[in-house]
Amino acid sequence: MSAVSQWRFFGGPVLTLDVKGRLTVPSKWRDQINERAAGQLVVCKDPAGCLGLYTPDIFAQLADVVLKLTDDDADEWRRLYLGSHTELEIDSGSRVLLPPELRRWAGFKENGSVVFMGVGAHFELWDPGRVEVREAQVISKGKPEPLRTLVFQ
Repeated sequence: MSAVSQWRFFGGPVLTLDVKGRLTVPSKWRDQINERAAGQLVVCKDPAGCLGLYTPDIFAQLADVVLKLTDDDADEWRRLYLGSHTELEIDSGSRVLLPPELRRWAGFKENGSVVFMGVGAHFELWDPGRVEVREAQVISKGKPEPLRTLVFQ
């Protein structure tokens, strides 16, 4: 099992890509990212159909696991995650420039909305229509046992 980050990011806003493909990093996380990673981020494809956005140290953990894969599809997973790896820097306007090929792959529209979602130790960037479809699929399967039996005290 891999190490788990002490950093946790949850939820997030719906943002708009500007005409150049830049996305503003939400202010509630910008200081943490600047402190932790000197304003550096990594973006790559995610098999769920979104883009994964990581601090470099968290991405390094993912890369270590991907590089150690030995099953028949190991090369495919390396291509997906490592082949789409792009380093980003938060600019003076608190934005990151998403590469056009990754924007197209994720289904983002020019000047369109993007769901900027903290999901623990990293972020996911979603096209709003895709995330709605994905969530409906997940909900239709029913809650996993730990959530069905959860009791708050």
